[in-house]
Amino acid sequence: MEKLYEKVQNTAEFLRGKTSLKPDIGIILGTGLGSTAEAIEVDTVVDYKDIPDFPVSTVESHDGRLIFGTLSGKKIVAMQGRFHLYEGYSPQQITFPVRVMKQLGVKTLLVSNACGGVNPQFRNGDIMIITDHINLLGTNPLIGPNDDRLGPRFPDMYNVYNSDLVELAHQTAIENGIPVQKGVYLAVLGPNLETGAEYRMVRILGADVVGMSTVPEVIVARHSGLRVLGFSIITDMGLPDAMRAVSLEEVLKVSAVAEPKLKLVITKVLEKIEN
Repeated sequence: MEKLYEKVQNTAEFLRGKTSLKPDIGIILGTGLGSTAEAIEVDTVVDYKDIPDFPVSTVESHDGRLIFGTLSGKKIVAMQGRFHLYEGYSPQQITFPVRVMKQLGVKTLLVSNACGGVNPQFRNGDIMIITDHINLLGTNPLIGPNDDRLGPRFPDMYNVYNSDLVELAHQTAIENGIPVQKGVYLAVLGPNLETGAEYRMVRILGADVVGMSTVPEVIVARHSGLRVLGFSIITDMGLPDAMRAVSLEEVLKVSAVAEPKLKLVITKVLEKIEN
């Protein structure tokens, strides 16, 4: 853990040498959502491969770039592409960028993902504001010795998705004529999609959608004392009695159609957000 703290410090110092911009808000753009970065007034772009101790994205549609700039008048740092356990990375590697964001001055983290819907009231292309999550990844990024400089040994997950930000996002979507859902995100390891029985289990456990990311980053964000707001785009429906094959191409196609709506919500939320 001592080494992790030193790595966070060193990486943050490296990035400070690339830009003088001091971000208040961090954004993680998930599968098929990377083009939201086009709305950013860019100050500096750094490829993950050039950043000390950063993993490198291996999944299609994850560009692998860290973008510093301004969005809706707010100073932000955005990850254009994230990392997943199924790529072979450890939970600590996946969440390392969040710790670096904290060190750079970020106070609020916005996360987004593409996911499968299990709530029969949802539809492909729906945007869901995440209100809570269930961790079925089988691991946790906080396992191991704790360094109090990074966060407390037993962080509380109360209000993990900040209720004020959830309400702000909901009202903002309504004001801009964008229908949104609210619900619970459940994370599994992947990379295969779920069986019918597994989709049924996810729904029984109380989740509305299922995906393969987000939860590790959110746990570390809360460990670091960041506020969190999360969004999911539902790219396919996992209804056990009405299943069909789903391809990555279809997931990306649905994401591309829904992303402009999510981009609008995010930009309008940032206009109102206060750090």
